[in-house]
Amino acid sequence: MLNLAALLEDSVREKPDRVAIVSGEKRMTYAELDAAANQVANLLISRGVRRGDHVALRCPNTVEFPIVHFGALKAGCAVVPLNVLLKRSEIAYHLRDSDAKVLFASGRAGADEVSAAFSDVDGCEHLFVVEDLAELLADQPETFDCVETAPEDTAVILYTSGTTGRPKGAELTHSNLVHNAQVTAGMFGPHEHDVHLIALPLFHVFGLTCQLHTGMLTRATVVLQARFDAGEAFELMQRERVTVFSGVPTMYWALLGHEDSTGALDFGAIARSLRVATSGGSALPVEVLCRFAERFGVQVLEGYGLSETSPVATFNRVDRPAKPGTVGLPVWGVQVKVVDDEWNAVPDGERGEIVIRGHNVMKGYYRRPEATAEVLRNGWFRTGDIGYRDADGYFSVVDRAKEMIIRGGYNVYPRELEEVLMTHPAISLVAVVGVPHPTHGEEIKAFVVPEAGASTSEAELVEWCQANMAAYKYPRLVELRQALPLSATGKILKRELVAAAAERN
Repeated sequence: MLNLAALLEDSVREKPDRVAIVSGEKRMTYAELDAAANQVANLLISRGVRRGDHVALRCPNTVEFPIVHFGALKAGCAVVPLNVLLKRSEIAYHLRDSDAKVLFASGRAGADEVSAAFSDVDGCEHLFVVEDLAELLADQPETFDCVETAPEDTAVILYTSGTTGRPKGAELTHSNLVHNAQVTAGMFGPHEHDVHLIALPLFHVFGLTCQLHTGMLTRATVVLQARFDAGEAFELMQRERVTVFSGVPTMYWALLGHEDSTGALDFGAIARSLRVATSGGSALPVEVLCRFAERFGVQVLEGYGLSETSPVATFNRVDRPAKPGTVGLPVWGVQVKVVDDEWNAVPDGERGEIVIRGHNVMKGYYRRPEATAEVLRNGWFRTGDIGYRDADGYFSVVDRAKEMIIRGGYNVYPRELEEVLMTHPAISLVAVVGVPHPTHGEEIKAFVVPEAGASTSEAELVEWCQANMAAYKYPRLVELRQALPLSATGKILKRELVAAAAERN
């Protein structure tokens, strides 16, 4: 037997009175969180839900998320986290595609969309509003014998972003997620009384595994931020003495750009508490990494993984020298290699596709055997990412294969250009994309957010690029913007930039 809920139950036995969750003004101990999760499990069983059923959860980073999440796991169900920004047709698609029997959803935003989507899906039998959870659970017992599940049973179905085709549900097993929490804890080097700030959305694998699951495993306190805001994040870091922060690159960019207009923040105190900072989701520009380390005295450790790999596959460790610009070494129990189109391993330093095998690789895409067969081969998962391994065994991700630009027959990797552009003193944030061109196939375009108060022009930046990059790959097109479109997880939405450029042309 193995159930992911053991991460919570083991910690309750060891530290029942330790604060597990801080959400706004609410604080819950491990014992209180476990009791509430037991009530959710009892509620589900009372409504006819059984082992193997799927429970969808559309909820921001509030205390209700971990309560429902662990309660559903205790009942032997698979949890289907949903992006809180999904609209009616998208919610209905996810409910239908995942065969969700139950939907727990926040009523704070999009309540009408949720209700309508639930009505659209015949197979989804129960809708619970998480803000009514206290009332729903009032008569439910606070004890529950966790349903026995097998290591290979599906614990969570995480939907991919759907940048190519409709979103697919990656089935992650209890074994996948327990192992990944364990190796992540090892990477962090857990300390007694760690405090995690979870600003990453819990419906995303990075926040769910690397912070919530890992935090529960190590008996840490997890502080939930409902929606990331740099100023509020600093306030929470200061008030709760946060020791561990994980974010995507745009979060680090926002933190570095935040101006304390009230003078209430003590950045020295924040820096003294903070001992671990990690980044994932997309490449962190080395310039941003260095600026954060200089300001807070903490090296941002980059890791690499995907929803399909639970997510962590490689990581820069706290107990070893970090290599800025790399995503570190393979974690325990995971193999990573770089291959060519024929699946032959390429020499160190040579670029190819990154493939991964180990305890972290998903079972497959739910109800999609053909799509699963396309990415899994003898246990190896094809990431679709281009990268290389150096002589010391550290991996670097060059770019998504699908984002590579082909200009006049030359392969150009946007991340490489973004790294160079981020060294320009007038640039705060940048995204490089390929746009259609009648003779070159694609032209290279940079969307730039200038530093506050900086004086520059599009023509000046093109000239600077020409002086600092090879002729075949410098951006001929630059567009200055006040902001870039971001996903709910903080990733730059390059597809929207490509679409905007195409419309303009």
